[in-house]
Amino acid sequence: MAEPKKTPMDAKTTTHKHQSKSRKTTMGILFLLIAAVIWFVFVRPLDAGALTTYTMVPGGSTVSMADWVFPTAKVLSALAIICAVAGAYQLIRGFQNLTNAILGLVAVLFIFSFLSWASSGGTLNLAGLLRVTVIRAVPLTLGAMAGILCERSGTVNIAIEGMMLIAAFVSTVIASMTNLWIGMLSGILAGALVAFIHGTLTIKYKVDHTISGTVINIFATGITSFLSSKFIQKTEFQYLNEPGMFPQVDIPVLSKIPFIGPILFSHNLYVYAMFILVPLLTVALFSTRWGLRFRSVGEHPKAADTLGIQVNRTRYMGVILGGMMAGFAGTYFTLGSSGRFDELMTAGRGFISLAAMIFGNYYPFGAMGAGLLFGFFDSLAAKASILKVPVPSDFLGMLPYIATIVVLAGVVGKSNAPAAEGKAYEKESL
Repeated sequence: MAEPKKTPMDAKTTTHKHQSKSRKTTMGILFLLIAAVIWFVFVRPLDAGALTTYTMVPGGSTVSMADWVFPTAKVLSALAIICAVAGAYQLIRGFQNLTNAILGLVAVLFIFSFLSWASSGGTLNLAGLLRVTVIRAVPLTLGAMAGILCERSGTVNIAIEGMMLIAAFVSTVIASMTNLWIGMLSGILAGALVAFIHGTLTIKYKVDHTISGTVINIFATGITSFLSSKFIQKTEFQYLNEPGMFPQVDIPVLSKIPFIGPILFSHNLYVYAMFILVPLLTVALFSTRWGLRFRSVGEHPKAADTLGIQVNRTRYMGVILGGMMAGFAGTYFTLGSSGRFDELMTAGRGFISLAAMIFGNYYPFGAMGAGLLFGFFDSLAAKASILKVPVPSDFLGMLPYIATIVVLAGVVGKSNAPAAEGKAYEKESL
């Protein structure tokens, strides 16, 4: 009797099962390796009586809370056992749909183990480290959301860096002549204008998206550096580089919560805007009719067109909204962080935002999580000299990028870009 032919669906199912089994094994081995590193690298060299002390209140906060002191070796041994048990269970039965959650938990345990080992016998301000993490995640998260708005609608936008830089310069000059709110609005509009240029080049004239973004980045670097050195850095025009900064606002009651309050509820408006915009954009994109139509032009523009959706108009809207978000992120550097403009002050964070967007799989909450991860290692790298560990600060700073490469490789999951991003669409004539 002839064997029944395998259908494409059967082949797809077989491949999925093979990938699931392979990922199950990979995750189990990874958990066991992390447990081994915690035990052999962190626990074994420690003295039995070593103590780790965490300060639970950021510097300058009026909230009081006792330090957290614990025996380093005992706690890290327990964490190594937890990771080993998770690895064994993953290899034997698997956590199924909870694998990513367990991976996140194991990663947190590993980072905590590293910090505890690094600060063993000394003191580390844990609350201060986490507070700086939140602050440094702001421009990365906002920039990542700018990328999401563009790429979900089908336009690749590597010009986020240039949009941020131009917005930072414009907001500084306008705020110096008027006030902070008008300066912030002008920065947002500057980002929208640059985005409109990018949209015109890529959507109307079908210029390669990467080339258009690169040109904008080069132009932004040149024009802002020239105008800065020519004018606002000169003594006679110094008043144009004094915009001021938005003040810190303590949320009543919430800011007084021990440990959590000073970390999350004692910031300026940019941090609160991040907390509001992430869920707002998530609901708009994935729980509304507008969001469905918006995403459809980035996934299958021809099908969207047959349903009466104006593909190119929607893509323009996505690019301009993304530019406004990038412009808002750019104003953070001057009006929310430093209070002045310096040449190249964005320092590549537009590109890091793209990495955060990819790491977060083109979802706002995922992008914010990636932004917090990048911000944490950025903050940790700055404290590497204080921790006195034999790990170069540059190595700590590159860890998020290694994680991004791992994600793109599909080892711990798969990042799926919109199917039609970067592809020009031309309406077929009847």
